[in-house]
Amino acid sequence: MLIRRNSRKLNTTARLEHSRLTSLINSMADGVIAVDKQANVVIYNGAALNILDRNDTIEHKSLGEILHPIGKDEKPVDICKLVEMSVVPTSNRDLKLKYRDGSVINLYLSIAPVRLGFGEVGQRGYVILMRDITREKSLEEERDEFISVVSHELRTPIAITEGDISNAQFIADKTGDLDQVKKALSEAHAQILFLADLVNDLSMLSRAERGKLQVDVETIGIHELINELVDNYQTQATKKGLKLLTKLDPDATILNSCKLYVHEILQNFITNSLKYTEHGSVMLDVKKDQDQLIFTVVDTGIGISHGDQKRIFEKFFRSEDYRTRKTNGTGLGLYVTAKLADLIQAKITLTSELNKGSSFQIAIPNLPLTKKTES
Repeated sequence: MLIRRNSRKLNTTARLEHSRLTSLINSMADGVIAVDKQANVVIYNGAALNILDRNDTIEHKSLGEILHPIGKDEKPVDICKLVEMSVVPTSNRDLKLKYRDGSVINLYLSIAPVRLGFGEVGQRGYVILMRDITREKSLEEERDEFISVVSHELRTPIAITEGDISNAQFIADKTGDLDQVKKALSEAHAQILFLADLVNDLSMLSRAERGKLQVDVETIGIHELINELVDNYQTQATKKGLKLLTKLDPDATILNSCKLYVHEILQNFITNSLKYTEHGSVMLDVKKDQDQLIFTVVDTGIGISHGDQKRIFEKFFRSEDYRTRKTNGTGLGLYVTAKLADLIQAKITLTSELNKGSSFQIAIPNLPLTKKTES
């Protein structure tokens, strides 16, 4: 009688423990699967089913039937063998999981040997914790790419600047040839300007991605804006033997928008056109269309392939075209431009053909005049 009572007490305690464990793992955001020594599923939660992309029961099934991770070498991983080898808690962030529709996620997997059940009667087993870390991995890769690109882009102009200044010092000391000194300093100055543009792009990018940019709407005088842009880039165009042209609709006189962002957007378009145009012209055309102004920068440059047009506004994107690679660039300018266009509710349209030039058009609406509008 006493033995039966103790047995019932143990069973009741075991059921209570099982119930508590079930409640605990079902409250977790990560996928949890507990398996026995033979890697058969004992308990699991809803999050595990979501990661496995299943809506049926997996209890008593072998872990090898339901979980098929892929390793860094893109080859299948024997999950049962991986579990059996885990004599101490282990984790892995380099696995992937492929679904039936062809989509793939990055998978974090943690395996811990445990005793399943209550007290000494519990058998040995393992708890597998799973998490979808696709976004984390994407951010890590983006960060690594960012560091790589920026360090590379900084290294080149710094090295050139150091060389030009050293050269100028040497010439001044040895020959005193002022023309050669001026030439070396001019080349160093050009590299400093590139670095300044890079820092400006990085600063703007940082604020845009943290949502820290403000839209200060004011009345912009279009004639003054166009004259300012022409003054800024006329020397650069003349140096390359290019014509910098403007075409202004008489009705396009004012625009209510953020002057800083409109100027930055048009500046980026003009800079790109001048950079990738060797012969001909760059023209800035402004037209009034109902309650918006349409700015178009048209060049006779190298053009952009159809494939590159789909990616040109992506962060860090630079075409593999050798003519593009000849020039300095971070792949941030047009990405920042697209961010700024969104802030002022503008729409960008790109038309281009290889070896026939490009046309960057942006339609900017008049915004309500306010002192400060948070983005």
